Amino acid sequence: MAASEVALGIILMSQTVLGVLGNSSLLLHYLVLYFTGCRVRHTDLILQHLIVANLLTLLCTGIPQTVAAFSVKYFLSDIGCKLLLTLHRVGRGVSICSTCLLSIFQAIKISSGNSKWAELKVKASKYIDSFVYLSWILCLLVNAVFPLYVSGKRSSTNFTSLKDFGYSSGVRHDTTTDSLFAALLSFPDAVCVGLMLWSSIFMVLILHRHKQRMQHVHKTCSSRSSSESRATKTILLLVSTFVSFYSLSCIFQIFLAVVYHPNRFLVSTAAVVAGCFPVVSPFLLVSRDTNASRLCLTWIRNGKTPDIMRNM
Repeated sequence: MAASEVALGIILMSQTVLGVLGNSSLLLHYLVLYFTGCRVRHTDLILQHLIVANLLTLLCTGIPQTVAAFSVKYFLSDIGCKLLLTLHRVGRGVSICSTCLLSIFQAIKISSGNSKWAELKVKASKYIDSFVYLSWILCLLVNAVFPLYVSGKRSSTNFTSLKDFGYSSGVRHDTTTDSLFAALLSFPDAVCVGLMLWSSIFMVLILHRHKQRMQHVHKTCSSRSSSESRATKTILLLVSTFVSFYSLSCIFQIFLAVVYHPNRFLVSTAAVVAGCFPVVSPFLLVSRDTNASRLCLTWIRNGKTPDIMRNM
């Protein structure tokens, strides 16, 4: 086993452990808020599903890729391999949809207060949970055909028709079928990334106009306006982080698709890049939302809800 493979295996293992701990801690934070009666924001529901999707992505790819990086390749059955890869695809899809919903909802929330936007804000707040659950259903449907394109190492499928991906193999079909399959999987991602970029530009313009207006108002900015501005900047940071890692991951996926027999180093590096956003996002959210954790701990310690929490 090459030293580079061992190093990548250690990186994958560390990344998986760190990501699972970070996402689990943040999910526990939201569960504490829920069961102790704190009033949570509408965006918190989206973040909870994003965290679950991150955990699904990390567990279904990080663990098997780590094991495979240490040259243990035949540890999953064909069904187990198909199941893990499909769950990874679903988690990845929900992660994209959740980040997209988060950016669109925040863009609507901070938009100008005319009648049309006010009506849209009410509808968005009312149906936000439906959109989140719909994203899970859509991702399951889109990836329902994914098991036809992967195979476990223990499968009896002809090896010449397989592309090695470490603990699993990609099944080669004719060019037309493979192209249609790639288009089916890529189209929802492209739509979500496009909507993210549109809503992000929209939010940047609103923040810029807000900053210009506040330059003429001396220290009269309300705490609510400051809170919304801080939340918007956090979401913008989250979206920009996602788009950066997603673009880098797409480059590696293209290499894996083009290279006829990808080596172990390329496969492991692609897995590390794909796991970057699920690992980074919970720490990014915690670092930008320390007030919520502090307020919740204060409430638990005192046995009552702080006034600020009631107004969130």
